[in-house]
Amino acid sequence: MQLHTHTWGEGDRVALLVHGIMADHRTWRRVGPALAERGYRVIAVDLRGHGRSGRGEYSPALFADDVVETLPAGAELAIGHSLGGLTLQLAVERLAPARAVYSDPAWHLALPQEGFGPEMFARFKTEATRESVRLMNPRWEEADVEVELATLALWDEATAHCLGPLAGTDLLPAAPVVPSLVQLADPSFLIDAGRSALLRERGFEVRTVAGAGHTVHRDDFDGFMASLDGWL
Repeated sequence: MQLHTHTWGEGDRVALLVHGIMADHRTWRRVGPALAERGYRVIAVDLRGHGRSGRGEYSPALFADDVVETLPAGAELAIGHSLGGLTLQLAVERLAPARAVYSDPAWHLALPQEGFGPEMFARFKTEATRESVRLMNPRWEEADVEVELATLALWDEATAHCLGPLAGTDLLPAAPVVPSLVQLADPSFLIDAGRSALLRERGFEVRTVAGAGHTVHRDDFDGFMASLDGWL
């Protein structure tokens, strides 16, 4: 599937951005321009079932295939957040960026418990209000609250159900395909201390953005950019 994309900048170097579940390219509204100012041509996708991209069957493998079909290989940098981190991991060998950044990647999904699981994500689409989004994300700018509501309206909640079979499985990559940074929230509910240590043993650079929530680039934009020091 050819995905909808949004581009910032006209630099000689290419940076790729892959969003997480329920979002689309607009989640990168500050990151895209910031990278463009640093000389990148920044291309952000809407994954299938998100934003202005098509709908269809859903699985992490299909998300990855779409990204490979849509984005140029050999970029200078690729960044994936959450589900986008899992998608990038599955696509990275084919995309072959010079460097990869996995921002709080969905490499371990907890077993569903009462009130938590794919159904919770699906319900959020209809139950989320401006006030509830603000309460859940007190450090977000008001523009990010508006983006969240707008992207939820376009999101196909069926995408959440494809993640159910992955719950409780080990999704940590065995080794980095390219030089790779794993950027973590504080705390990360996806990558705990043990998994973080294991990733370091396997050759990943791991950095934590102190105090940041799961959507690091919206919760602490300055911390997000600072943690990329040496990777841009």
